[in-house]
Amino acid sequence: MGALVVAAGDEFTPPTADAFNLPAIFGWVTKPMLLAVLSVVIIVAFFLLTTRKMSVVPGKGQFLVESLYDFGRNNIAREQIGANDFLRFVPLVLSLFTFILVNNLFGLVPILQFPTMSHIGFPLALSVLVVYPVYHYAGIRRHGLGGYLRNQLVPPGAPKFVYILLTPIEFFTKFVMNPITLAIRVFAAMFAGHLLIMLFGISAEYLLLHGEGLVKAISAFSFAGALAITFIEALIMVIQAFIFALLSANYIGAALADEH
Repeated sequence: MGALVVAAGDEFTPPTADAFNLPAIFGWVTKPMLLAVLSVVIIVAFFLLTTRKMSVVPGKGQFLVESLYDFGRNNIAREQIGANDFLRFVPLVLSLFTFILVNNLFGLVPILQFPTMSHIGFPLALSVLVVYPVYHYAGIRRHGLGGYLRNQLVPPGAPKFVYILLTPIEFFTKFVMNPITLAIRVFAAMFAGHLLIMLFGISAEYLLLHGEGLVKAISAFSFAGALAITFIEALIMVIQAFIFALLSANYIGAALADEH
C-alpha cells in the first residue's frame, strides 16, 4: 500500500484553516464581505422582481416567493413565537433565513465557491448584534425588566435551595451561551463541510497529476467523494439556515412567554 501513495513531484499538503483566511481584494475589503453585500442585492432583487406583478393565479416566481414567505411565516415564526405575537417578527425571521441560505449556497457557486458563514464573524454578528438584542428587548418590553429577569432566571416550581445553582446556570445559558451557540452551529457546519470538499478535491487533483500507475485511477474515488460531500453539504446549507431562523424565533417566543 505504501507504494500506491508514492507520487512524483511535490508532497501533498492538505488544506488547513489558513485556507479560509482570504487576502483583501482592495483596502480592507475581503471576498466574504463582498459576498455578504452581494447576497443582500440578490435577496432584495429576488423579492422585488417576483412581487412586482402579483396576481390571483401566481406564476412561477410569485409561487416561489409566496411559498418561501409561507414557510417563514407559518412553519417557523408562528410555530415558535405563537399565534398572538408572531406576525411582527416574520420579516426578521424570513430575512435571517434567506440571508444565511444565500451566503451558505455561495460555497457551491463556481468562481465564488466560498460559504460566507464559514467565517465566524458573520454568524456571530447576526446572533449577537441582531437576534440577541431583539429577543431580550421583546421580553423586557412585554414583562418589564424585573419581570423578564424573574421569568428567565427563576423558573417556577423548583425548591428554593435549588435556585442557588439554577439561577446562575440560567443566566449563563440565556445571556451568554445562547448567542454563541447559535452562531457556532452554522459556522461549524459550513467550515467543516467546505474543508472536506477542499480536502477531497485537492486530493483527487494531486493523485491524478502526481500519482503513478494505479494511483491515478484511485483519484476517481476522491472525485466521487468530493461530489458526494458537495450534495450532502448542499442539504446541510439549507438545514443550517432553517435551524438558525428556527432557534432565533424560539428565543423570541421564550422571551415573550408568560412562563419559562
